[in-house]
Amino acid sequence: MNPIHGFKVERAAVTRVGQDLRRPECILAERDGSLWTADARGGVMHLDAAGGQRLIVPNHAGAPLDDVVAGDGLTRGSLPNGLAFDAHGNLIIANIGTDRVELLTRDGGSRVLLDRIDGRPLGKVNFVLRDRRERLWVTVSTRVDPWPDAVRSNLADGYIVLIDERGARIVADGLAFANEIRFDANEAFLYVAETTAKRVSRFAVRADGTLGARETYGPDQLGPGLIDGIAFDAHGNLWCAMIFADRLVAIDPDGEPHLLLDDGDAAATARFDAAFATGEIVPMPVIEATGGTLAPWLTSITFGGPDLRTAYLGSLKGSALAAFASPVAGLPMIHW
Repeated sequence: MNPIHGFKVERAAVTRVGQDLRRPECILAERDGSLWTADARGGVMHLDAAGGQRLIVPNHAGAPLDDVVAGDGLTRGSLPNGLAFDAHGNLIIANIGTDRVELLTRDGGSRVLLDRIDGRPLGKVNFVLRDRRERLWVTVSTRVDPWPDAVRSNLADGYIVLIDERGARIVADGLAFANEIRFDANEAFLYVAETTAKRVSRFAVRADGTLGARETYGPDQLGPGLIDGIAFDAHGNLWCAMIFADRLVAIDPDGEPHLLLDDGDAAATARFDAAFATGEIVPMPVIEATGGTLAPWLTSITFGGPDLRTAYLGSLKGSALAAFASPVAGLPMIHW
C-alpha cells in the first residue's frame, strides 16, 4: 500500500518553523535537526534544533563576492535560490540574482565556483545538486533577465550544467525554465522540474555524465500553477511543489498524480493560468495576486526530522517554514 494514497495535508496540523525569514526558497535538513534556508539578504539562515537562528552572509574574506546584496528580494541583488552541501558541509549556492554558483562556508567565507559557460554568462542559475561521485549538477532556468519575463508557455531556453573533474559543460539544453533536479535512489535517472511546461522530465544518467534523451515522467501537465521544487520519498513518490497555485502534488511510481495540498486562491490561479496560456509574458499584477497562506508562492519540499518524516515547505513570500508530519519518510539526500 502506497502511504500517500488517501493522504491529505490538514491545515490544522501544519506548524511554523523560524521567523523573519526572507525568501526561504530552498531548505536543507541535517540529522542533528538543523535546517538551512536560502535568504534574500545574500546568504543562508541556519535554524538549529533548539529554535535558534543565525544569518550567515559572505564576510568578504578570501576571494570576495561583489557588493550585490542590496536588491528587491525577487529579481535583483544577491538572491540565493537552490542549496546543496559539499563534502565538507559548506553551502553551495545557486544564486539567481548574481547568476553564479557560489560557495559559502559556515563562518562566512565565500568564493565564486562558476559564472560563465562556453565563454558566456550563465543566466538565471536556479538549483544545484551533488551526486555520489562528488559531481555538481546545476540548472539554469533562462537567459532572460529579469526572470519573470521568462514565465511564459512558449520559451524553452533553460539548461543543465555538469561540473566534474573535466570542468563545466552543458549536458541538457532547450528546457522550459529548468528548476529543481533530483536523482532517484540509484542515481539512474536525473529528474528536472520544467516549470513553464508544467511537467517533470527525466534523463538516464550515463557513467561519463552524459544524459540520455528527455522523457516525460508522469502526466504531460500537472494542472493549475507551475511546477517548482521536487523531492522523492522512500516509497518512490516524487513530491512536486506547484507555485502560483500553492498546490502539493505527488507522482507515484506508476506515474499517477495525487493532490496532497491545495492552499491557493483558485480564482487568482485561474487568471494566472489563462494569461500564461496565451504565450505572452504574464503581467506582474496577475502573478502577484496568486498564492496561499501556508507557504505563499510555494517553491519546494524538504524531508527532515530524525526519521525524515517531517515535511518542510519553502516559498518565495513566506517569513516562516510550514511543516507537517509525512506518512512516509523522505529519500535520504547525499549529505544525510
